[in-house]
Amino acid sequence: MDAVTIIAKKRDGQELSPEEIRFFIRGYTQGDIPDYQAAAWCMAVYLNGMSRREITDLTLAMAESGEVLDLSGIIGYVVDKHSSGGVGDKTTLVVLPLVVACGVPVAKMSGRGLSFSGGTLDKLESISGYRAELSREEFFAQLRQHGIVLCGQTADLAPADGKLYALRDVTGTVPSKPLIASSIMSKKIAAGAQGIVLDVKCGVGAFMPTLEDARELAQIMVDIGSRAGRQVTALISDMNQPLGFAVGNALELREAIETLRGEGPEDFIEHCVVVAGHMLRLAGKAKTDDLSDIRPVLHEKLRNGEAWEVFKRLVKAQGGDLTQVEDPRKLPTAPLIVTVPAPRSGYLEGINAREIGMAALYLGAGRLKKGDPVDHAVGIVVHHKVGQYVESGEPLFTVHARTEEAAQKATRQVLAAHTWSERPGLPLFYDVILSGSS
Repeated sequence: MDAVTIIAKKRDGQELSPEEIRFFIRGYTQGDIPDYQAAAWCMAVYLNGMSRREITDLTLAMAESGEVLDLSGIIGYVVDKHSSGGVGDKTTLVVLPLVVACGVPVAKMSGRGLSFSGGTLDKLESISGYRAELSREEFFAQLRQHGIVLCGQTADLAPADGKLYALRDVTGTVPSKPLIASSIMSKKIAAGAQGIVLDVKCGVGAFMPTLEDARELAQIMVDIGSRAGRQVTALISDMNQPLGFAVGNALELREAIETLRGEGPEDFIEHCVVVAGHMLRLAGKAKTDDLSDIRPVLHEKLRNGEAWEVFKRLVKAQGGDLTQVEDPRKLPTAPLIVTVPAPRSGYLEGINAREIGMAALYLGAGRLKKGDPVDHAVGIVVHHKVGQYVESGEPLFTVHARTEEAAQKATRQVLAAHTWSERPGLPLFYDVILSGSS
């Protein structure tokens, strides 16, 4: 076997054998196959897709490219969550403390931003001193002592995915269903998760633009999990408008802190409660599929500050400056903050999440190419949701920028992302897919 033959085979729409997939993933992980060949292979997969069998083989090959953790001796049943990427999605920052506050320890490995979609680690690194990279020993020690870990993927855990994840971001292959599914599920399997909640985004601000695409991706991942002996629940959620109001690293962190303190946007609170509720259901802490028994508990954990205390414990354990989260005004702040008024009165018909995400990306909140640094201070805060009535001259959104030129460009793009009419608001969730469904 050789890389060129495997690339050409997939380029021509043929099915790869399990041995060919393992050969390619092993060769890329070990450095025998260079980035340019892996990029060609990713594009071939993007254009021609993969069968369910191929995707499962790819997932397992990526999971087995490094260490596969067993956390059952520390926290028993291991539950994890993952989002397929969105705009303003700071859900993990609230969900993990909520779940831990309900008595279920969580050790999660998160990623960095992909294209217009922000990354959890980039948001957390807005906090001075926060250590996203932990050694294996530190990971286990923190889990034992504090019951919560939120860090980057270790070099020993699904290293094939770590390399492909960065490569996809800069080669136009992020939206590939096989590559998304195998990336997400290989990390979850390698991290030892027994129960997995997947938040699959759907809409203009997601990598899956249509409900049909999102359902297909969700079902692929549920099937992979079932074949690997995991319990999986996939939620299909809306990403036609930003989740919450803030888009940008420190701005989203501030909004998550507000939520953990018992405030925050209603749509974001509801989203976090649903995701956390399904994690607790898989862990046996909730008994109903509609989460009716656990919802009041989760709202109480936000109201009484228990989830907030868990978040502070996490930040302190990983070296973050607690004074910055206790007083978010100390987080990175952009030198230029411009609030833009509504140009007319009317109902908001749409707030194009992708355009908002791209505007934040160009401000510096994301990466245009592999290895780019991110600016934690910049971003956008929208002030309304779809379906709301807005008066002319009322604040429509606020741009946080480094320069006047950048602010003006973002203003034009975000204004164009707002459309006007009378229309009901968008739903938060479209569907729930459980293990065993098809």
